[in-house]
Amino acid sequence: MIETTNIEINTSYVKVPNNDLEINAYLAQPTEKGIFGAVIVFPEIFGINGNIRDITELIANQGYVAIAPALYQRLAPGFEVDYSQEDAGFSPEGYQLGLQYYQQVKYQEIISDIQATITYLKTLPNVKDNAIGAIGFCFGGHVAYMAATLPNIKATASFYGGGITTASYGEETPTINRTSEIKGTIYAFFGTRDALISQEENEQIEAELKKHHINHRVFRYDAGHGFFHGFFKDKYPFITQNPSYNPEAAPDAWQNVLKLFQNNL
Repeated sequence: MIETTNIEINTSYVKVPNNDLEINAYLAQPTEKGIFGAVIVFPEIFGINGNIRDITELIANQGYVAIAPALYQRLAPGFEVDYSQEDAGFSPEGYQLGLQYYQQVKYQEIISDIQATITYLKTLPNVKDNAIGAIGFCFGGHVAYMAATLPNIKATASFYGGGITTASYGEETPTINRTSEIKGTIYAFFGTRDALISQEENEQIEAELKKHHINHRVFRYDAGHGFFHGFFKDKYPFITQNPSYNPEAAPDAWQNVLKLFQNNL
């Protein structure tokens, strides 16, 4: 087990400049003086909601500067869909909106926004040089895999990234075909009962990582899609009703994420 810490942090909403665009982002960082590794947090299709803010804060609690940039800034500034206490899920209307925006994003725009976020992090005086990582879930898991192909990203945790083997947001070449560009370390997390990502797909990803001699690990859990969804049971006591959260898989995955970042950032 990796020993976790609980460093005091402060949080704020910031604007990440990208030419004539300003990207809304949620920033969490240690209050103490020092130089820290940084982690970019990529959300599901539901925007920078309470769950993603909590994950961003949890990463900062471990001694990192963590930032979650909005991936729908061009389409729907400020969009977020949070948990519903009635059904421990998302409203049908919110889900449909998130899916609608997801279907409109473009690869080159996302890459541009990731690069802008990296540039922003480098302007912060408490961010260590050459120590930026990424983590993402579902849609964000795919985006994290994309981010891993950038030379500044040293460590990536991709959770059940959908469409990596088949698509790349408007590009003809699926994201998996860019695997050879990954220079850092990547950990990929999948559920063996995931109805959205087949075992064939995650095996194809693992085969491609091996083929190109990428420093990687692939973790498979007896769990469904979104098994990390609702990791904060103390904040969301109703989360036990949520069939996607897996109380065995999520804590183990978190330990491996900590190991990844501690060894590479």
